[in-house]
Amino acid sequence: MNDAVAIDLAMFIFRAGIGAVMLAHGINHVIGGGKIEGTAGWFGSMGMRPPMVQAWLASITEIGAGILLILGLLTPFGAAGVVGVMTVAWIINHRSNGFFIFSPGEGWEYVMTLLLCGIVLGALGPARWSLDHALGLDEDLLGWPGLLIAAVGGGGGAAVLLLVAWKPAVSDD
Repeated sequence: MNDAVAIDLAMFIFRAGIGAVMLAHGINHVIGGGKIEGTAGWFGSMGMRPPMVQAWLASITEIGAGILLILGLLTPFGAAGVVGVMTVAWIINHRSNGFFIFSPGEGWEYVMTLLLCGIVLGALGPARWSLDHALGLDEDLLGWPGLLIAAVGGGGGAAVLLLVAWKPAVSDD
């Protein structure tokens, strides 16, 4: 085995692992626990409007990003989905709960880690064991283009969504 094979294997494991996490989250929001109605209720309680639309948007983004990353197809766009969803989660739910995920209300270490993974995946690309490589898309999406799609596309999408759809409760403090 040479170094290129080890890098391809590591990137496949990394990419597919992050993709599987996103896919599982999206599916769980739709069919787990309180199903999509429960997700919408939770989103509504955090100020996302309209809550059912936001629940579906987040769930579909997580599922789509997960599938794209697992397949290594249009990888920076899958990574942008991770960045966008995790940015929104960080801001509306985790930022005021401290760093550690085990803190009351769940801190932001987990969403920050996934967000950073999304940025890195966007820039590094899927490596050779991917549909991007098989289709000859990887060279066009590698480096700066992928980084910008993941970071600016995902972060910008999150910013627009928050400006349009997030109506947090006003504190009485």
